[in-house]
Amino acid sequence: MNNEIPNLLEQYVDTPDLSRLRPPASSHAPRILLLYGSLRDRSYSRFLTEEAARLLGRFGAETRIYNPSGLPLPDDVSADHPKVVELRELSEWSEGHVWCSPERHGNMTGILKSQIDWLPLAYRGIRPTQGRTLAVMQVCGGSQSFNAVNNMRILGRWMRMITIPNQSSVPKAYEEFDEAGRMKPSPYYNRMVDVMQELLRFTLLTRDCADYLVDRYSERVDDDRPVSSGEVPLDRAASP
Repeated sequence: MNNEIPNLLEQYVDTPDLSRLRPPASSHAPRILLLYGSLRDRSYSRFLTEEAARLLGRFGAETRIYNPSGLPLPDDVSADHPKVVELRELSEWSEGHVWCSPERHGNMTGILKSQIDWLPLAYRGIRPTQGRTLAVMQVCGGSQSFNAVNNMRILGRWMRMITIPNQSSVPKAYEEFDEAGRMKPSPYYNRMVDVMQELLRFTLLTRDCADYLVDRYSERVDDDRPVSSGEVPLDRAASP
């Protein structure tokens, strides 16, 4: 049988195993990092992010909202800048993300993109985003659009994240929040509740086997990392 696929290096092959997808469940609250993409005083992406954090807390998660104010442009300073260190440590801490951006020129804002660009695929021996769940949301100044969330999905794939199927897009956001910045009751609010519940379900389902889900044959070959029983995945071995 092996002669039929001579290019396959058997010592690096980890045949999918259902038992590896059922590890002991973590007992701590799911850890969710929330990022938003606007620095305006009355920022609807921040308001929506704060509403999402309240819901996640209600559903049993521990949340952190990162404030992007003061974060330099990627490559403009060294990675030991305090705002960069803070962002990377929060991503290491997290088990899931929420990204929320206004749609600007048909895409996410540079503010949101800069935050992601500061998160490398590898950092201090781990991958700060790989295997983590992701929910995407956007706010619109006019009619409903899905350009920003669609592009954030592409970005999530490049960051090796598990992006959930559901998403939230809030049109005419200026009509959906009161003066205190709280979201009014509406179908858009209900959809956002759906998204946060789904994010937590996927996080609970995958967080304890995320390293196994994203373990790659090609990287085993490149790293000369043969499969062995009882192996500790490299990506999270140093995680807090």
